[in-house]
Amino acid sequence: MQLKETQTALRAFGKYVVQQARTNLTKGKKNTSKELYDSIGYTIEEVSKGFRLYFEMEDYGMFQDRGVKGVRGGKSLSNFSYKQSSNLVGLESATGTFGKWASAKRIQFRDKKGRFLSYKQTGFALATIVKNYGIKPSLFFTKPFEKAFTNLPKELQEQFAIDLENLI
Repeated sequence: MQLKETQTALRAFGKYVVQQARTNLTKGKKNTSKELYDSIGYTIEEVSKGFRLYFEMEDYGMFQDRGVKGVRGGKSLSNFSYKQSSNLVGLESATGTFGKWASAKRIQFRDKKGRFLSYKQTGFALATIVKNYGIKPSLFFTKPFEKAFTNLPKELQEQFAIDLENLI
């Protein structure tokens, strides 16, 4: 069964959510490498009884959106949390991810004498901070999804009615 209008409404829903999520990433200054920004997308799959809509993004996007609870505190809107035994500092030693991020954002901490630490040393300090206090939820994806989802049912009903009229 061809439901072109319904599919158009779903496509508009997906496009809106992706566009708003990307905007929120940029406005929230979480778009350093553009990797997450470029990975946000959606797919509509036609199944026997209708359509299925999938949203896609890099794996770490969920952690940015929902947050991660740290060992000593922090807030998470999901069950994500760092454990005392997690080796985030060791991971930083192997990959240098936080150091690269600090370099891209031009962030350098100072030592007790007031001298700037290297980006690598700043990366280790950031890894320790993130492990202890977690990642604050940004809701860059959740907010536009929920906003668009409240309008979706009436739009789908209208478009489905148009499809039924066209079929008859």
